[in-house]
Amino acid sequence: MLLIGESLNVISTKIGRAFKEKDPKPIQEEALFQKEKGMDVIDINLGPAKKNGHELMPWVVQTVQEVVPDIPLALDTSNISAIEESLKVIKEVPGKAHIINSIMVRPERYEKMVPLAAEYNADFIALMWGPEGLPRDENERAALCVELLYFANEAGIPNEKIWVDGIVTPVNIQQPQAISLMKFQGMIEDISPGAKSTCGLSNISNGPPDHLRPILNQTYMVMLQKYGMFSVIADPRDDQLISIARGERQDIVDVIYGIMDGNEPDMGSLSKELQDYAKTTDVILGKSLYSDSWLEL
Repeated sequence: MLLIGESLNVISTKIGRAFKEKDPKPIQEEALFQKEKGMDVIDINLGPAKKNGHELMPWVVQTVQEVVPDIPLALDTSNISAIEESLKVIKEVPGKAHIINSIMVRPERYEKMVPLAAEYNADFIALMWGPEGLPRDENERAALCVELLYFANEAGIPNEKIWVDGIVTPVNIQQPQAISLMKFQGMIEDISPGAKSTCGLSNISNGPPDHLRPILNQTYMVMLQKYGMFSVIADPRDDQLISIARGERQDIVDVIYGIMDGNEPDMGSLSKELQDYAKTTDVILGKSLYSDSWLEL
């Protein structure tokens, strides 16, 4: 599983202050940390950045590339001019493409942003957020995907440069959406051959207590991987997640895949750790109602 580091983010108190004050030290330390943890891409998330994003984003890009010139970047902001100005100054990483994160399936967005991706030879994340917001199910996601990828193909961008994001939602308030996204993930190869895929993985655990977030993220990553997910935008501080993504915890994968295939494990034969992954899989699949105490039952 390819990993996109999410922690260079304006919502972080430390990083948000560094962005505001244009203090390079915390930004570069975070970039180096993500490199040390083996992140394949570093996401730079400025949020809306409405006031000065067109100046700030290029500065952050250059600040990061001073210390990690060999890792591609994902430019994460809804400010189109900030994306464009960053693409003008970003340095190429041989053999890899930088990523625009993201382009919604809204004509007023993609008609402006897809040409930028084409002009600067950037990949882009196709976010399945349409004119009516979040799709209701996998079929609506598929329809949006076809619309945006057709437009991009017409602009000369092949599927291989597009990363489809079906949108992860919190399991504690939209439990059926977790299943819908997995079904959509399984459809991507048929409706857009060659396209990559990604998601904001941590959204699955947005809301539950902090101590439960890692196992939700880790379990859902494995479940999405079974359906062909190519990459996830994830927490570089989650060593267990990184270990699973790198194929070092096949025991965890086997338990989750087995449950997804309908083979319920003998819980008594599992370690406490693997029991927790089994219980979490059942919660995400909707076999049991979500509650903050699911691991204690």
